[in-house]
Amino acid sequence: MVKAPKQAASDGVGLLLQSAGFNNANEEVYATNDYIISRSALQQLNRDGAVTAAYTAPGISIFDRFNPLGWDGSFEKLFKYYTNRVEVTSDSRSAISTLVVRAYSSDDALRLNSRLLQLAEDMVNRLNTRGREDLIKYAQAEVDAAKQQARTASLALAAYRNKQGVVDPQQQAAIQLQMVSKLQDELITVKSQLIQLRAFTPENPQIPVLEKRARILSEEIYEQTGRVAGDNRSLAAAAVEYQRLQLENSFAERQLAGAMASLQEARNEARRKQVYVERIVNPNRPDSALEPQRLRGIIATFVVGLIAWGILSLLLAGVREHQS
Repeated sequence: MVKAPKQAASDGVGLLLQSAGFNNANEEVYATNDYIISRSALQQLNRDGAVTAAYTAPGISIFDRFNPLGWDGSFEKLFKYYTNRVEVTSDSRSAISTLVVRAYSSDDALRLNSRLLQLAEDMVNRLNTRGREDLIKYAQAEVDAAKQQARTASLALAAYRNKQGVVDPQQQAAIQLQMVSKLQDELITVKSQLIQLRAFTPENPQIPVLEKRARILSEEIYEQTGRVAGDNRSLAAAAVEYQRLQLENSFAERQLAGAMASLQEARNEARRKQVYVERIVNPNRPDSALEPQRLRGIIATFVVGLIAWGILSLLLAGVREHQS
């Protein structure tokens, strides 16, 4: 005769914390709780047959043992049995989760509880690692793309400068205009002298010299003005393409600066949003069995027996009365 088993329960209390500020992390709490009672957790927990061994011991009653007759030891049956032996409760306000594992020996209850808490910690660590890596990876990809765009824009601007032989068309055009202005002032002075000499000394030998000087100045003014705003090779024409390339280069540089700032922010955010499990109470070894409650079972059996005896007595009395 197999004696009735004593079922012990081991409690493990864990607190899921977020960053150094101890903020509530309810979403992570629910994810961890769901993982503990999931098939994946059972597979990891039973890799060495610990769960099967704990619930198929010969000392366990045939009514409580897993797969007592050996007919169906499938994983689905084990999972259904497992969910009836493991309980996770959580407080959404404090983010505290309590894990209770029921087994038929104190050692099994303690061992399974400890393993489940370790699996929960490993799962949270994986979530942390994945979250940090993804957050930083996407930010780093934006930085790499911005670097490439900035490099392309810078090379295009440098190539255009080398091709056109200019550094900054706008500045060079300003210098050219200043030169034209000085030449025009000089031309005005020469023409004023010519007017005076022709009026007062028409035969002055300086007149041909000043006329040649005025002609040279006019030609130089025309040439310098053409360099600023003339054909397609002028500085004005070069400034249009130069401004476009410079605008693209400036935009790429600002985009790179923004991407690098986002990367730094992502790294700070990854450190700030780290989630981890803190064990408030470690799994304990039960010192007394909680189940079965023998006195309650005896009383319940006695009461049910009396009710059955009463019903059977009434039925027998009715049959006798009917026969007589």
